[in-house]
Amino acid sequence: MKIIKARDYDDMSLKAAAIVASVVTLKPDAVLGLATGSSPIGLYKVLIDKCRKGELDFSQITTANLDEYVGLGPEDDQSYRYFMNHNLFDHINIDKSRTFVPNGLAKDPDAEVRRYEELVRSLPEMELQLLGLGVDGHIGFNEPAPVFPEVTNCVELDPSTIEANKRFFASADDVPRKAFTMGIGTIMRAKRILMVVNGEAKADILYKVVNGPVDPMVPASILRFHRDVTIVADEAALSKF
Repeated sequence: MKIIKARDYDDMSLKAAAIVASVVTLKPDAVLGLATGSSPIGLYKVLIDKCRKGELDFSQITTANLDEYVGLGPEDDQSYRYFMNHNLFDHINIDKSRTFVPNGLAKDPDAEVRRYEELVRSLPEMELQLLGLGVDGHIGFNEPAPVFPEVTNCVELDPSTIEANKRFFASADDVPRKAFTMGIGTIMRAKRILMVVNGEAKADILYKVVNGPVDPMVPASILRFHRDVTIVADEAALSKF
């Protein structure tokens, strides 16, 4: 596990974007696993700028997103499909038919998690999986639990996750209570993993992820068993080290 220290959010975004850009440059037809949330927005802005300058070409890239809220469709401005379109896909030369996100409006949740897991498995090996880190240690929406979930699943969101995400909604009552998410096993199959972490609120959990026991109650701790993990974190997130 490699940790790259950044001065602040902007520096974190630049350093993390350089890693993603190197993958796109070296393997123009790569499969990338992507994440939503506030942490990667700056990274996506850097990638957009590079694409507009002609420094990056996404025309052959395929992407698969980690998760989606149950009950939200792609036109809902709080859905993760909308987030990805608004913050990345609408601004780069990517073929949207090769950008995959779970279907939040699926009528049969069990069928949807099977469909998405099979879809991800049908793609070539992911060159890079981008992750954020939840305040409770979740990656994707894999919340603290007695075991590490192996495959794509439908989860009940932890109260701390609902609390953290309510800032994006009118109120906490409007935050969906369930989400589809790639499983831990699905995430761990990626060739490389890049995690971006910023802010003092993540300092305690990041320390546990790196230095505590590997425990499904701290889902991201499983990353210590992956062969190639890079964490790019700002000074505030690394303040407990």
